[in-house]
Amino acid sequence: MVMHNNDLLLVGHVRKAHGLKGEVVVRLTTNRDERVAKGARLVVGDEELIVMSSRPKDTDFLVFFDGVTTRERAEELRGSELRSEPLDDPDELWVHELIGATVIDQDGVDRGEVAFVQSNPASDLLVLDSEILVPIVFVVQIDAADGVVHVDVPDGLFEL
Repeated sequence: MVMHNNDLLLVGHVRKAHGLKGEVVVRLTTNRDERVAKGARLVVGDEELIVMSSRPKDTDFLVFFDGVTTRERAEELRGSELRSEPLDDPDELWVHELIGATVIDQDGVDRGEVAFVQSNPASDLLVLDSEILVPIVFVVQIDAADGVVHVDVPDGLFEL
């Protein structure tokens, strides 16, 4: 069963074909290598692809998908987004769980909702609906059940 793309998380991209037998180069956008483990199910558009094998190559992975057996078929996947269902790991902080959460500062003031999370080399940033940026390193507690993120930020951050 293929879920609708809006129910799935972006986990990687097909960069290019590799060789003549259907192998592709995949760049993950997640630190979870099991996304390309044998048997993993990934979605491209309305098509579900099953990983038959994969191996690391530099910062990418070389992946064989079931049914992709020619270079021509692999080339058709070039540039495709790879999506998958969220993983169930209660010990992890998942970016998609932060979207829509209310941000409360150390003084108990509601600072708005998380519109999205922006990748940043120093620290990922919570982008609030007010367009204020809050480095994720200032998050001190997440109450996922209540949809609340508690932050302890330096004085003046919300006045910028």
